[in-house]
Amino acid sequence: MHVLLLGGTWFLGRAVARHALANDCEVTTFNRGQSTPYLPGTLAVHGDRASADDFERLARYGPWDVVIDTSASDTAPRHVLAGARALAEVTDRYVYVSSVSVYRNWGAGPLTESSATYDTPADAGPEYYEGLEPAEQDGMRKAGCERAVTEAFGADRTTILRPGSILGPGEYIGRLPWWLRRCARGGEILAPREPDRPVQPIDARDVAAFAVSAPAGVFNVTAPRGHATMRDLLTACLDATGYQGRLVWTSEEVLARHGVRGRTELPLWPGTDGVVDVSAALAAGLTCRPLDRTVADTWAWLRDGADSVAGQQSGWERHGIAPDKEAAILAEVGLSG
Repeated sequence: MHVLLLGGTWFLGRAVARHALANDCEVTTFNRGQSTPYLPGTLAVHGDRASADDFERLARYGPWDVVIDTSASDTAPRHVLAGARALAEVTDRYVYVSSVSVYRNWGAGPLTESSATYDTPADAGPEYYEGLEPAEQDGMRKAGCERAVTEAFGADRTTILRPGSILGPGEYIGRLPWWLRRCARGGEILAPREPDRPVQPIDARDVAAFAVSAPAGVFNVTAPRGHATMRDLLTACLDATGYQGRLVWTSEEVLARHGVRGRTELPLWPGTDGVVDVSAALAAGLTCRPLDRTVADTWAWLRDGADSVAGQQSGWERHGIAPDKEAAILAEVGLSG
């Protein structure tokens, strides 16, 4: 199979490239060539996805069986539309990696592929969602990109993947790496109740495998409900790092009183991904490895020194509670911090 990968140097894109190469695919990557080195075995084409001329030049390298787009997180729908139109004649199918953030009620109730999404035009530019909260901007942008790809390729040639939290070796966002490094430091560790709250993070390698083989359609792509809890996640972090710490499960009321921000100061909390229905993806071939394997593999990656590289390229500094703030909360609940 001939695969065109938009991205291919970071995290999910790199996981897709590795999986495709391991399955005897010929892989062309398209990116600016300004971050990590290209993966050996791929054909690297450099260009800016906001440039129509660069996409027209890229199209001359085709044809391909599938284009897998992992790099449109910050791209306006109108640029995705222009790129998809340029590739429509030289590619059989388009796989666009979107997000559960396209749902209007994300985090507030059960989500299926038929849940209401933002209604963003396929040709929208950044001004369309300017001034909105970052989470809403992200959802509107990705909803517009979904529409752009579908408009250019048609529903029968389009695959839309909507993952939640993606973890694993190479993670540049820094959520799981922060928990692992915090557990490795040991001591009393602030943990958010309820510990049995379900979470549905998925390994990037499992998303990558599904992206290469998924049929046309729209799919939520997370681990299935019941796969893991917040307790499972943090216990796996302790296990991987040698059990040097002790989890102190603290009520959400106390955390709120101290202004603890979910998703950043205590990454992956609250576990609102726990209401995503992934039955369609499972029926189409999605498989999910156990969460403790993802955690252990990520810790091995960090111990190899990859954290210093990824940290320079990402927003890792935005994740994790400050030690003095953590100590103050632990002191309130009767511990020394």
